[in-house]
Amino acid sequence: MSRRSPFFRANVGAVLCETAGRVLAFERSDVPGAWQLPQGGIDAGEDPEIAVLREVAEETGIGASRIERLGRHPQLLAYELPRELWSEKTGRGQVQYWYYFRGERLSLERSIALGAEFGAWRWMELRDLAAEVASFRRPVYEALVAYFEQEIRTRLR
Repeated sequence: MSRRSPFFRANVGAVLCETAGRVLAFERSDVPGAWQLPQGGIDAGEDPEIAVLREVAEETGIGASRIERLGRHPQLLAYELPRELWSEKTGRGQVQYWYYFRGERLSLERSIALGAEFGAWRWMELRDLAAEVASFRRPVYEALVAYFEQEIRTRLR
């Protein structure tokens, strides 16, 4: 990767909510104790809304027919990776579109397959998840919490 022009990767993320307001959090297989929401890169020419549905399906096994879109965060959110994590794939960080979805009684057996990106999952409060994510992701998750509390939680009923 060029040291002179590091880039931020175009990315999408998904907040999967249940009616009670908890979100589906996932523990990374490669970093035990690191919990996060599904996210991934946008392919060249791909619409962000299509990308987020693809990423949710790829990472969790949950298809688009099992979730309902509640909204999208009104701003692009970004985080910079620690320099030692910069790569050709991710550049120096991510610039993300975040979407909120409702889903009940979601079955996640496919997401916990050996070698999957995630090794465990649990329902939890988004605010609690924001306190547990990697420090470089925390400002993004805090923005997700604020918007969730202001705009999304009332749509869950």
